[in-house]
Amino acid sequence: MTRADAALVDGRAQHEPWQFDRGLHYGDGLFETMLVRDGLIRFVALHRGRLERGCQRLQIALDVDAAFADAQTLAAGVASAVIKLLVTRGSATARGYAPGGDELPRRLVLRYGAPSAPLLKSHNIVDSRAIVLQTSLGENPQLAGLKHLNRLEQVLARLEMRGNPAYEGLLCSSSGLVISGTMSNMFIVSGKELLTPRLDRCGVAGVMRAVVLREAALAGIQAREVDLSRAALDSAPELFLTNARIGVHPIAALDDRRLPTSAVTHFLRQRIAGLDT
Repeated sequence: MTRADAALVDGRAQHEPWQFDRGLHYGDGLFETMLVRDGLIRFVALHRGRLERGCQRLQIALDVDAAFADAQTLAAGVASAVIKLLVTRGSATARGYAPGGDELPRRLVLRYGAPSAPLLKSHNIVDSRAIVLQTSLGENPQLAGLKHLNRLEQVLARLEMRGNPAYEGLLCSSSGLVISGTMSNMFIVSGKELLTPRLDRCGVAGVMRAVVLREAALAGIQAREVDLSRAALDSAPELFLTNARIGVHPIAALDDRRLPTSAVTHFLRQRIAGLDT
């Protein structure tokens, strides 16, 4: 038997192919969350490059041109929006974890209205607070850096934050290294130097993280990827978070400790806010 011969969805018999999708069954896929400005996807080449690398590592034979053409179709003519592009290996052709090798990749593109600048409603940059969570990220170098569909660790982390007004929760790996936020990458500002966690064990290599590293280098600001301990985080003099939606987002407090925002962070935030590539 290679495929179920009957299926009920909410108690009703169904025969659509999506029920057998490996993204649904195994989280076998990837996604990109992209910001649209004036009808164009910001940093589209970086998003495309990350998706291509992910597909290569997972051996998903995606038509990347078609996927980004779909995304641009939903972006065209829209002043501001968020586009989510999901890619799966497609409907299973055989039962079990191992792909059959003849699946047809499936792509799904969704458009959401963009929140008002700075992409926050209930959290102002002035009082944005981050907290350190107990939830941890499992270390797996084979998946490190990928934005794959299995986000259960992040789901558990956001459940841990339920009822807490903090803007973001920070996560350590199973070995105790600080990695990222639930939805963001992080940077410590120490004097005129940036420190960001290495992502060779776990975590998502964010597009905005790459932009910050690139623009810092162009501006002569030293930036290093490091193994970041919890002690180093607890004594960090300044912190900002990044992702494609929020850009460079200063954090005003870590747990109950107030943090300043330096000229370095303001400079990078303003510089990157004007970029689309």
